[in-house]
Amino acid sequence: MKIKITTLLALIVAAPLAHAGDLTLERIMADADWLGNGPRNAYWGPDSRTVYFERKREGSKLTDLYSVDTVDGAIAQIAESSWSQTFRESTVYSKAGDLHAWTYAGDVFMSDGDTSWQVTRTAVAESAPMFMADGRRIAFQRDGQMFVFDPATRLAEQVTNLRFEKDPADDDFDVMRAHQERLYRKLREAEKDEDEARERETLLYELDEAFSAAPIYMGDELESRGQALSPDGRWLLVITEAGSFDGGKEGSMPEYVTLSGYVETRSVRTRVGRKGRAPQAIWLVDLESGDTHEIDPGTLPGIDEDPLADIRENAIEHFVEVGEDREKAEARLAAPETRGVRFYQLQWSNDGSQAMLYVHANDNKDRWIATLDFDDKALVSQHRLSDEAWVNNYHIEHGWLDDNETIWFLSEDHGYLGLYTKDIGERRSKPLVTGDHVVFDPVLGPSGRYIYYRANVEHPGLYEGWRVDIATGRTEQLTDLDGNSAITVSPDESKLLITHSEHGRHEELFVQDNRPGAEARQLTDTMSDLYKSIDWQQPAFVEVPSSHVGKPVHSKLYLPESHDPAKSYPAVMFVHGAGYLQNSDFGWPDYVREHMFHNLLAQHGYVVIDMDFRASEGYGRDWRTAIYRRMGVPELEDYRDGIDYLVENFGVDRERVGIYGGSYGGFVTFAALFKAPGVFKAGAALRPVTDWSHYNHGYTSNILNTPDIDPEAFYISSPINFAEGLEDALLIQAGMLDDNVFFQDAVLLVQRLIELGKEDWEMAIYPQDPHGYVHPESWLDGYRRIFKLFEARLK
Repeated sequence: MKIKITTLLALIVAAPLAHAGDLTLERIMADADWLGNGPRNAYWGPDSRTVYFERKREGSKLTDLYSVDTVDGAIAQIAESSWSQTFRESTVYSKAGDLHAWTYAGDVFMSDGDTSWQVTRTAVAESAPMFMADGRRIAFQRDGQMFVFDPATRLAEQVTNLRFEKDPADDDFDVMRAHQERLYRKLREAEKDEDEARERETLLYELDEAFSAAPIYMGDELESRGQALSPDGRWLLVITEAGSFDGGKEGSMPEYVTLSGYVETRSVRTRVGRKGRAPQAIWLVDLESGDTHEIDPGTLPGIDEDPLADIRENAIEHFVEVGEDREKAEARLAAPETRGVRFYQLQWSNDGSQAMLYVHANDNKDRWIATLDFDDKALVSQHRLSDEAWVNNYHIEHGWLDDNETIWFLSEDHGYLGLYTKDIGERRSKPLVTGDHVVFDPVLGPSGRYIYYRANVEHPGLYEGWRVDIATGRTEQLTDLDGNSAITVSPDESKLLITHSEHGRHEELFVQDNRPGAEARQLTDTMSDLYKSIDWQQPAFVEVPSSHVGKPVHSKLYLPESHDPAKSYPAVMFVHGAGYLQNSDFGWPDYVREHMFHNLLAQHGYVVIDMDFRASEGYGRDWRTAIYRRMGVPELEDYRDGIDYLVENFGVDRERVGIYGGSYGGFVTFAALFKAPGVFKAGAALRPVTDWSHYNHGYTSNILNTPDIDPEAFYISSPINFAEGLEDALLIQAGMLDDNVFFQDAVLLVQRLIELGKEDWEMAIYPQDPHGYVHPESWLDGYRRIFKLFEARLK
């Protein structure tokens, strides 16, 4: 391992860290093109030698396509006239590897390695190509229907004809209609003609091969939410929702700076718990007979349980206490008759004999991986993961092994994301890759022998590429570049394409032979000369002792030049966004502007720390769920431990500590200033959440349930309830076009501060910016204000 994990002793006695020269906010916050535009969306060509990648064009939002020869390193820009043959989206290979298919600009293409041909050329987008079990034909989707293309006949056949409408042959009896038919011969004759035409059409569908698939009527009360064709062409799995489901009232967002000169308004998302997620159903459609079977999820173990029962009882008492009639409260908060579920990533075995369904409970407490009993038309649970907080739904990769009898999947059974397998005929699953580390991005290799993945085995912040031999369970580290490395295996499985970054370098492409210990060769070098010319301070990676849990808080530390712990320094603490995100890792930071800003702060005499507080990604289940029903509590505890660490070891003046962050980081900044008055002398909250009852359903209901069921969790977690505690300087910043955390969130807090008579705060608004600012001028204005705040209050 080349990266040094800095010890406390080494930090105290080491030579001064380098700094970034005379940085300016104008340079840091300029259009990011000045950093150099790195490779994006890299993929292997079918020859297992050429790699293709996109790169943003300087001064434009457009991207260009490039190729790089992994043998001689030659890089060439691909002419746009040739993109259809080289720009591959959703590329799939036949099991034998002799054919591959892809999509480009909404059309399907196919190649045998020597010759390529265009399968479709339509104004309607085709997507999701897949090879059928014979390894020759490909299926794809268009307008909610499945098509199969045979390269031998060059015929694309529509094999499904799902219609979400009533079957015209099944009209219900209507008294008036019967009355009209009895009176008028012409109406009876017209009806007879329609019946005969329909019968003829049905007969032709059965007898004439020139006809496409016969219609299958699903009724007019359902809407499709996804489908998967079996590789043998016999079956279709269809996910549906009730068309009448009301997701709740949408919000509205006014736009003030417009070409029309008028205020224009657009609709935005709903709030958490207003209606929640629509329950989904799964259907098995027999494409030979046209029969449809709704599969009942009621056979899944634990599906009839109510994991929120105790919380519901507490909620009833709460609402009765604040004035709701008990009988009405009990009726409103009664457990549903059945727990709603949703289905993700339907997976067929290669031969089409088995189907796997990833089933997630809408209350977020359970996840099942199930297979299908085709005889009984029933789900068979293969693995259940329950979590009293919430099941991790960010990493849900799963699939079939080549034996068509064994499944693989990610699970947190042992407390960290790991790889598991299960023979569907056996009772228990088997751990394949486990340990006190996480497994991300697993992919079954072309040969079916290995699963490739990246993991942080040696250190939580260090990600390398790995593989595991499925038969033996032997794991092998494939890359040794330090930083953050993700791997893609070549079609012939002989080489690895590595997308690698380090804290001081953005993602670049490397290639190496597919074996442990092989040398990695760099293919691209796209950082700008200007960025390279700056002597950036790279942070020290430190472990902050926790007074609340038995593990340290991994953090990044920036020190002023010639730092002397015997002297007194101000400190700034940064809070990353998203909550479930890892920022104290060794790769290129998600918050690169903040990394550069921290260099500038260190240049001006600040100690800066960036902490992966509890809730962050990469540290296991318990770290992830520590915030369940109490957002803002563990995070603040960790930052207060961070202050103690800085004071005890780096000469930080406890009376000169500031805090800032955006989105989730803005929320934590509010929690810090409102719940710990006097601890942080200044804080800047960017695009912040102030009241979690105004945020979206998917994210918020994982952590806090919903406001009607768990009002206590929303009260504890929403900073607006504690605004009375503000005593120190606060800067609020928000984009008025933010459709993630609404601008309204900040406005509501401002009104609360006004009503409370608070004085030491200000707000900056950005009329043309969404959640992540898109204008360099806005970045500059925002961080200039943050810098001035810290200079005024911490120096």
